[in-house]
Amino acid sequence: MITVIGIGEDGLSGLAPTARALVENAEVLMGGTRHLAMVPAGTAERLEWASPFGDSRPALQSRRDRRVVVLASGDPMWFGAGATLAGWFDPAEITVIPHPGAFSLAAARLIWPLHEVACLTAHGRPVEALALHFAPGRRLLILSEDAATPTKVADLLAHHGYGPSRMAVLENLGGPFERIHPGPAAGSNLNVVAVECVAAAGGHPLSLAPGLPDDAFLHDGQLTKREIRAVTLATLAPLAGELLWDVGAGSGSVAIEWMRAGGRAVAIEHKPERIDRIARNALALGVPGLEIVAGRAPDSLPLDGDEPDAIFVGGGVSEASLLDICRSALKSGGRLVANAVTAEGEAALIAFHACHGGDMTRLAVSRLGEVGGFHTWHPAMPVTQYLGRKK
Repeated sequence: MITVIGIGEDGLSGLAPTARALVENAEVLMGGTRHLAMVPAGTAERLEWASPFGDSRPALQSRRDRRVVVLASGDPMWFGAGATLAGWFDPAEITVIPHPGAFSLAAARLIWPLHEVACLTAHGRPVEALALHFAPGRRLLILSEDAATPTKVADLLAHHGYGPSRMAVLENLGGPFERIHPGPAAGSNLNVVAVECVAAAGGHPLSLAPGLPDDAFLHDGQLTKREIRAVTLATLAPLAGELLWDVGAGSGSVAIEWMRAGGRAVAIEHKPERIDRIARNALALGVPGLEIVAGRAPDSLPLDGDEPDAIFVGGGVSEASLLDICRSALKSGGRLVANAVTAEGEAALIAFHACHGGDMTRLAVSRLGEVGGFHTWHPAMPVTQYLGRKK
C-alpha cells in the first residue's frame, strides 16, 4: 500500500496526528532530499526520487507489499507526486492525504478566490507554455522551477504585450521564512509567482478562438489563411486531449491552433526551413509541446504512435495513397479533413469522396483592396474542403 502525504514548510509539526503516525510507522519513506530531512532518523528504508522522476517507478513497484509513505509538497494532486503515481498504479493501492498546497496558501495570502485563478506550473516544463494563459484581467498562480523563474515570467509577459502586468513572488509559503514581495526578483527556489495580467496600451491580445491573424505566424506563404483556417478548425472540431496529425504542416498554423484549443498535435513537414518556422511559431504562441516530424508523407507518418483523433491534410492531397493511409490510421470515429487549391488536388478529393463518402465544401474569400484610388474586391483562390469520418 502506498500512502502519499502532503507536507508543508512547517514539517512534521504541521501534519495531522494520523498523518504523522503513518510517517512514523512507515517501512519505506520516499521523497525529495528536503522532505526526507524533515523526518528524524528511524528504521524505515529511505529512498530519494530518481532523476529523471520516472526512474523511481520500479523502486516503488517492488515495495508495494510494505508500508510505503511518499512525502510530497503540499497537495500531492496539484502538479505533484500523487498525480504521477495515479498514472502508475491502481487507485485502490494509493491513499492520498493532502496538506494546504502552494496555490491554496498563495490565494489565502493575496485574498484571491482560487476558483477564479488559473493555477499553472513552470516546474519541469517550458516557461513559454504560460503564454497560452495570458489574457487581460486574468489572474495566474505559477509554481516556479527555481529562483530564476519569476524573471523569465516577467520577460515572457513583456514579450507578449503584457509588460504592465502586476506581479508578486511568494516564497517559502507556510514556513518560518515565508516572504511576499513585488516581482520579479526571488531569493528562494521555493516560490510561487502571482500575476494579474494587464495588456500594454495599443496591444492586440490574441484570442483562443480559431482564426489567429496571419501575421501571428512566421511563414513563407505556405499558410492556411485566417478565414480558411477558422473554418478548417471548426470542421476538425478539436476537443481537449485529442490528437491531431497536421500533414504537410507548412507553418504549423492548424496544429498550433488545435493545441491552443487544448489538444495534442504532431506536425509533419519535410522542408528544413519550414520545420524551423513551425518550432518558432509553437514557442511564440504558447504550445512548445507540439511534436514535429521531419519527413515527407506518407512515408514519415508516425504510424507506430498513438492513433489520431483527427487528421488534417493541408499539402500533398494528390500524393498517391496519402488520403487512404491517413483514413486507415484514424481512430474509429475519427475525422479526416483535407484542403485543396489546385485542380489536381480537387480531383483527388472528389475521387476519394466517391469511394468513401463524406462532405465536400467550396470555400471562397474576397478582401477589399485599392485600385487606382477606388476600392474593389480581390478574390483569393477558392479552397475545396473534404470532411470524412471513419466508421
